[in-house]
Amino acid sequence: MRFAALLALLCGASTACAVDYVSVGERSAILYDAPSLKAKKLFVVNRYMPFEQVVALDNWVKVRDRSGSLYWVEKRVLSSKRYVFALPPLLDVRAEPDSISPRLFQVRQQVVLERLESTGTGWVKVRHQDGETGYVRSTEVWGE
Repeated sequence: MRFAALLALLCGASTACAVDYVSVGERSAILYDAPSLKAKKLFVVNRYMPFEQVVALDNWVKVRDRSGSLYWVEKRVLSSKRYVFALPPLLDVRAEPDSISPRLFQVRQQVVLERLESTGTGWVKVRHQDGETGYVRSTEVWGE
């Protein structure tokens, strides 16, 4: 009986967890190996780079990148505005959330797009920095 209750609790907890994403809001951000300005500086990333937020402390956020690597970044350089970047070499942005919908434009791998909304059907509405909007498959972008 206890095992069944524990199993039900664990299953329910796993579906209730939502992934929080953040993006670099400043011109660039330094990724550290620990939550301190005295820690080792690992990388510098550009504005709009999306990350999965893992832990938030007072002035620091532990983030995960697409590869699964973990870093610390100053909270002040992050934004809750969502961005995604293209995973395939060429990503089709469509007029409607459907694979047979006309292609509006394409972007190259790792080009950043502003995430406007999720359709809940495996498609994401995005906006290019030039202002064009359309839909991409959620499996073809990182940050969704």
